[in-house]
Amino acid sequence: MYLYLWLKNWFESNEEGQGLVEYALIIFLVSIAVIATLGILGGQIDGVFGQIVTALGG
Repeated sequence: MYLYLWLKNWFESNEEGQGLVEYALIIFLVSIAVIATLGILGGQIDGVFGQIVTALGG
């Protein structure tokens, strides 16, 4: 009986950690999406910044 109560309290107290893990997974997935987008559009972005530097006389 005591073991049951101890385990129940332990699992209920770890619900805050579950939310933290969910936020970490969301941040991880968003960062993967950003990296993939930059990989696909990297050349175009570099070209735009190159044009801006040229226009500014750099």
